[in-house]
Amino acid sequence: MRMPRGLLKPGSSAPVQTLAPLIGPPVAVLGPDPARLVHLQFRRFAGCPVCHLHLRSVVRRYEEIAAAGVREVVVFHSPPEELRPHLDGLPFPVVADPDKLLYTAFGVESTPRALLAPRAWGPMVRAVLVGTWGLLRGREKPPVLRPRGGRFGLPADFLIGSDGRIVAAKYGEHVDDQWSVDQLLALAAAASHTPAPAPATPAG
Repeated sequence: MRMPRGLLKPGSSAPVQTLAPLIGPPVAVLGPDPARLVHLQFRRFAGCPVCHLHLRSVVRRYEEIAAAGVREVVVFHSPPEELRPHLDGLPFPVVADPDKLLYTAFGVESTPRALLAPRAWGPMVRAVLVGTWGLLRGREKPPVLRPRGGRFGLPADFLIGSDGRIVAAKYGEHVDDQWSVDQLLALAAAASHTPAPAPATPAG
C-alpha cells in the first residue's frame, strides 16, 4: 500500500489496487471496464448514527447509482466483530479497517471538529433521534460504547476511475460532510463525458 505525500486530488493514483470486504470477493480498483467507477466512502465506526442515516440514503437509491456505472464500497475503522452486526440490508461491499491503514493511505483524518463544528449539530441530533427510534422498534443495533479508532473520525469520498486514478475527491470537514447521492451522480455523469487522455506519441 502506497502512502500519499498529502491529500489525494483528481488525477492522483489511488494508493491501493484491491479492497477486501467482509463479505464477498475482493473489489478491484483497477478494472477492465472503462465505464465503471468505484465510489469509495470512508465512514467512522460501526453503528455511528450519522453514518447510518447517510447510508440509508445510498441504499434507497442503490439501483440508480449502479445504473450510473458506480460501484459503492464503504470503509469503517471498526474491527470485523463490531461491524458484522450492522451489515444487514447493505447491498454493497463493506471493508473493516481497524488499524486505519486505508485511512492513512488516503489521507483521511480524525479531529475533534468532526463533532464540534456547529454545522454538524443538527444532523447529529436528527441521526440520534432516528437511531433511537430504530432501536426501540428493534430495527437498529447500538454502537459500541468505546469504538476502536475513536469518535472523531471525518468522512471522505473518492470517485476512482477504472485506470486507478482519482476522478473526484472530498475530505469532510465535520461528521455529516459528504457527497449526497445527487452530487455523486452528477460527478459520475461528468466523468463519463470526460475524454480519456490521448496515448503518448512514440519518440523519434
